[in-house]
Amino acid sequence: MTVLSVENLSKSFGGQLALAPTSLDFSAGRTTVLLGPSGCGKTTLLKLMLGLIPAEGGAVRLHGEPLVATSVDALRHRVGYVIQEGGLFPHLSARDNIALIARYLKREEAWIERRMAELAELAHLPADLLARFPGQLSGGQRQRVALMRALMLDPEVLLLDEPLGALDPMTRHRLQLDLKSIFASLARTVVLVTHDMHEAAWFADEIVLMREGRVVQRGSLDDLLYRPAEPFVTEFIRAQRADPRLAAA
Repeated sequence: MTVLSVENLSKSFGGQLALAPTSLDFSAGRTTVLLGPSGCGKTTLLKLMLGLIPAEGGAVRLHGEPLVATSVDALRHRVGYVIQEGGLFPHLSARDNIALIARYLKREEAWIERRMAELAELAHLPADLLARFPGQLSGGQRQRVALMRALMLDPEVLLLDEPLGALDPMTRHRLQLDLKSIFASLARTVVLVTHDMHEAAWFADEIVLMREGRVVQRGSLDDLLYRPAEPFVTEFIRAQRADPRLAAA
């Protein structure tokens, strides 16, 4: 079942193409990775999907409902969003960062506390850290708080923009393990942006490889490895040797 879709979505900045007309659909319970080099349009696509920047053409739909100016706020409450380094408000505690939107929507404090306890367990964040401010947390802890904030309203879709890119290798590895487990347990529609082929191979049910604002190939890891749509696919894979399967391609 399609949960989120984009239809002929396009965007330019200052006359420079950032995203050519693109159509994609994202199914329930599956993790799709938007992959490609810097400047390929993957982050632009993610921001368009959330309505953070206006599209020049095309449409975004959540369960068939279009994302338009009058509905964007309500639809955003059904989509969780995590960015690199978390994007937490430095003047708010971890607890207040997580509860911010729920309180704005006037959810009861008892509900917020129950939900926060559930998410702290899910994200493997010790409860005593919730009183700390972002500057008092490690990079991995900040990302766990950001994930909890994104999941607070139990969204149907989770969008993540290079959430592990700024972390040291050991912290990144631990969070990769935890995130994959969380994705599996929640069974939500997940769209994750990365430039790292190894990370894509780890998370993805499906990979969308992009280049210069266009989708080059969409498919499984095996499709990209053994059935490349064009030479760029093989070139991109061979540039990254972290996974033995990739090195052999």
